Amino acid sequence: MISTIITDIEGTTSSLSFVKDTLFPYAKAHLPGFIHKHKAQPAVREQLIATAQTAELDVDDEEALLAQLLAWIDADIKATPLKTLQGMVWKNGYEQGHYQAHIYADAKAKLEEWHALGLPLFVYSSGSVQAQQLFFQYSEFADIRYLFSGYFDTTIGNKHEPESYGKIIEKEGLSASRTLFLSDVEVELDAAAASKMQTARLLREQDYGVTPTDIDSKHPVFASFSSIDLAQI
Repeated sequence: MISTIITDIEGTTSSLSFVKDTLFPYAKAHLPGFIHKHKAQPAVREQLIATAQTAELDVDDEEALLAQLLAWIDADIKATPLKTLQGMVWKNGYEQGHYQAHIYADAKAKLEEWHALGLPLFVYSSGSVQAQQLFFQYSEFADIRYLFSGYFDTTIGNKHEPESYGKIIEKEGLSASRTLFLSDVEVELDAAAASKMQTARLLREQDYGVTPTDIDSKHPVFASFSSIDLAQI
């Protein structure tokens, strides 16, 4: 029986379009000004140093660093320093009311149901922990951070690597065979399954234009959270 649930965000609890059409363009438009204004702040400087080290650039070449960060955005590269800086930019956008995070109503309802049953809920997303917390703090349903027991990002490891899921299991003292990982990405689910977790794939017609019966998957596939029955996983 499932005793713990770990969920992805983009394409799982929330629409792909909100991230693609709202958050990413906002970060791209505001990142240069944010870095120019805050580059001396320790938290920002730390991520610029990490960017320089990753891309083998001069940490004092602001123009080159910005070009690299924007290139990573365009290529959808899950670089940890980029994700951290994006989180800082998005924080300003949320706080200024420029947008609210999209959450599927069925996801909120099922997460509330599981929370009420006493199941610990965690988030594992490529976005930084800060960005994840902001997402659920400034959601269309107001602040729903109370639902979650913890958050993980790529500082724990790449989502395509089984070792990353093993680290989460070890850190939280969980039973892998009783932990369910939810995602819309097959390779992430493959990695979680390799770490002995249970898995389920969310395949929303709104995001992908297909239904669960249209694809082959090694994992149970659901059209929404509403149809997930833990007793059958």
